[in-house]
Amino acid sequence: MDGFDLEDPVNKEFWENSQIQTALNNTMKPSEIDPADYVVIHFVGGHGTMWDFPQNEALAGIASRIYQNHGVVSAVCHGPAGLVNIKLPDGSYLINGREVAGFSNAEEKAAGLTEVVSFLLEDKLKERGAKYSEGEMFTEHVVRDGRLVTGQNPQSAKKMAEIVLELLKSKK
Repeated sequence: MDGFDLEDPVNKEFWENSQIQTALNNTMKPSEIDPADYVVIHFVGGHGTMWDFPQNEALAGIASRIYQNHGVVSAVCHGPAGLVNIKLPDGSYLINGREVAGFSNAEEKAAGLTEVVSFLLEDKLKERGAKYSEGEMFTEHVVRDGRLVTGQNPQSAKKMAEIVLELLKSKK
């Protein structure tokens, strides 16, 4: 886990919550998920997602179906790596022409990991046609483009979640 610190009260509360631990230890496989049962999919961050998410066709398919069913797709920090290969039925990339945020090249450089990650997220988002939106390094920056909500870094997670909740409430 990236940035895990049991001295941090939020991390501690999360880690010691038995319901959360039960859910984490019983996570469903993508093959067990029916996208019709969901109204939102969220791609969390962490450097590991740079290897895990982009090539996962099952997750991309689930996200595409949720979006097609008028659901919300969200991602934060390195989580937008999960967005780079999501295609719509017409073959276009979900992020093509949309405003999107994600961990910036400048933040990756500041973290000293530009030569470690499999690709630079900012560059890949642009390559797929996204209108990349960058805020100040390591400060809250969230972008909403319709039902697509993205945050640049860990500092953006709370605001991104609030926007997703607003979207879900407005759907009722």
